[in-house]
Amino acid sequence: MQSSTISSDRTRVLVVDDNEAMLARAATVLTPGCVVVGSAKDGPAAIEAAVALQPDVIVLDISMPGMTGLEVAARLHELGSTAALVFLTVHDEQEVIFAAQAAGGIGYVVKPRLVSDLLIAVREARAGRPFVSKIR
Repeated sequence: MQSSTISSDRTRVLVVDDNEAMLARAATVLTPGCVVVGSAKDGPAAIEAAVALQPDVIVLDISMPGMTGLEVAARLHELGSTAALVFLTVHDEQEVIFAAQAAGGIGYVVKPRLVSDLLIAVREARAGRPFVSKIR
């Protein structure tokens, strides 16, 4: 019972990226302020984990083989997920940011700014406030 009390106080995050090193790095950055409840390396696994774990926030890569993060976001929306979406990506083009926002993303972090921006973006997303990394 105690662990559920602890996890309800801290933001529960699912991290999705096809790069194992990026998953580990994101988890390390998030751990001081959040509980990383799981990770996934592709779209179908992300959807399965999101349904099973019911995270508060999903940190989601856009460019993944087979199923993009934007497609994952659309599917999660269809399934009624209430998790806030923070996209974590290498893409810094304005049209990709707009596509992520249109897909339901409230946060957008470019990977070069992962260390400085990811925890802030997740906290803002949990509070219902948008966050976008400064681009160039």
